[in-house]
Amino acid sequence: MTEITSIARSRSWRGGLVVDDDVRPDEVAAAVQAADGLVWIDLLRPGVDELTELTEDLGLPATAVEDALEPWERPKVARHEDYLFFTVYAARLVPSEEGEVLGGRITTGRVSGIVTPRALLTIRIDDEFDMADVLRRWEESSDLLRFGSGALVHGLFDVVVDGHFDTIQQLDDEAERLEDLLFGQRRTSSAFIRQVFELRKHLVQVRRVVLPMREVVNTLLRHRAGESDGLDSWYDDLYDHVLRASEWTESLRDMVTTLFETNLSLQDSRLNQIMKKLAGWGAIIAVPTAITGWFGQNVPYWGFSQPFGVALSAGLIVATSAGLWAVFRANDWL
Repeated sequence: MTEITSIARSRSWRGGLVVDDDVRPDEVAAAVQAADGLVWIDLLRPGVDELTELTEDLGLPATAVEDALEPWERPKVARHEDYLFFTVYAARLVPSEEGEVLGGRITTGRVSGIVTPRALLTIRIDDEFDMADVLRRWEESSDLLRFGSGALVHGLFDVVVDGHFDTIQQLDDEAERLEDLLFGQRRTSSAFIRQVFELRKHLVQVRRVVLPMREVVNTLLRHRAGESDGLDSWYDDLYDHVLRASEWTESLRDMVTTLFETNLSLQDSRLNQIMKKLAGWGAIIAVPTAITGWFGQNVPYWGFSQPFGVALSAGLIVATSAGLWAVFRANDWL
């Protein structure tokens, strides 16, 4: 018998009550065969031999091992003859050392599962996802565990989707902060563009794990069609949460796109304002140039070689420039 060292946690219930919080591999078969028994085993970085032995104890075929250890498995639910297989991804935003959200990174934790009517075997290839939150959720809804492994799967998915909501909320807060920056200062710097890019990159990573959950939960609901175990309303509520998370990410994507486009529009508007002011001041500066050029002719004119000619030219410069300034100001050119 292969020694199974990858079991991170395990638990068994009877009638919804915990009877063992450390299920040994040789106890799995007996616990599953009990009429009202329910078993959960969590594997962290298991080997092929370990997983194969556990699936045999659960009475599953060897094909159950293949999908669970596939390194690039996409989020999905697959129905097999004797079991249900799923893969989902949790998402978490880890801030930078300075506490900046956009300077941090998005981490995803993969959780795969093999589900039978009386057992749930979860497989994690890393420790990015903490099963402690799932255990707390099961304890809070312990009355549902009498319905079998469907309650375990619901609690696990509910924690994953709640984590999606928390991450999306953080990104939404950052989008609102960037919106305030966009309209709260006269011009944006390259740092603002970098932050918008970081927000968009984080959002793309989150959407990769959030959007497939619609199909995952929908497929799970289809496979549950015809089963009346008291969990229907709970799964309907879970599907509603998944739809809300998906729609939220879509609206955030539109907001990020709007932030980028609005920033470009504001820059164009500011450039137009600058060009308009430069054109107005250029017209005013052209007046004294023209007048001094006229009075600088080498031909006689009214006031030529006379003291009042200087006063006349100076007066024309001041009056015409002031008149142009007043006209441009009235038309919001300056």
